[in-house]
Parts: sequence; structure tokens; C-alpha cells
Amino acid sequence: MEVSQNENNTFVIAKTNQEKRQVFGWANVAVRANGETICDWQEDMVDTAELEQAAYEFVLHSRQGGERHCRGNVAVMIESMVFTKEKMAGLGLPVGIIPEGWWIGFQILDEAVWQKIKQGEYTMFSIEGEACREAVEEQH
Repeated sequence: MEVSQNENNTFVIAKTNQEKRQVFGWANVAVRANGETICDWQEDMVDTAELEQAAYEFVLHSRQGGERHCRGNVAVMIESMVFTKEKMAGLGLPVGIIPEGWWIGFQILDEAVWQKIKQGEYTMFSIEGEACREAVEEQH
């Protein structure tokens, strides 16, 4: 499994199922497979444990996908797994092949959104949430 990433550190939709209107990909990657911590567009780094807790909260209380953080209920989550070092070891996955991150899948319910995905207008996932920022010292 390879992480598709563009020059802006955006993780793109990795797979679609045209017949079933399903999309799959990385919601967020905290640490690349090579161990490098990712700094996102907002210059934030997400701790894997914090990402895991946020994913559990989302699955427990929402599972709804939106359109551009404005319009909700256009999709419903059908798959979710946060890959941590511990889970990867439990699955027997060798170190360095999968990043630490949140893999998701959505069933697209809205026809207009599905058309935008098919036409390539929507190519990535974007998670929304609130957090308290903490300063991090640079490691050399």
C-alpha cells in the first residue's frame, strides 16, 4: 500500500469503486513510513495517539461526511482504521511499509458530490476538528 501525496502534503483519494460510489484513502498521516513526522498546511503536527482518539470519537458519534466543511450528510463512513506501531505489529506488518495514520472509506450518498469525485474536482479527504496547539521543539 503506497501513500499518494502531492507537493502540498495532501493525501489523495487512493481508491474509488465506481459502481458502489465508495471512496477510500488516508484521512490523515501523522508519521510517514520512514519515521518522518508530517507538518501539514497549517503547520500542525498530529500525534498518532491524539489522531487515534479523534478517529474513535468520530466513529462513535458521527460517521457523516461533508462537502468542503460546509454541507454535511453527503457521505457515511464505511471503513476506519488508525494504523499505529502497535496495531501494525499485531497485524504482522513489517516496520516501514505503512505510515502511522488514519485510513478511511466513505459511501457517497449525494449525487452532485459523487459527480465531482468522478470528474476529479474532489481528489482528497480533509478532516475537520478542534485542538489546543502546543509548541514543539525542533529536533536536530
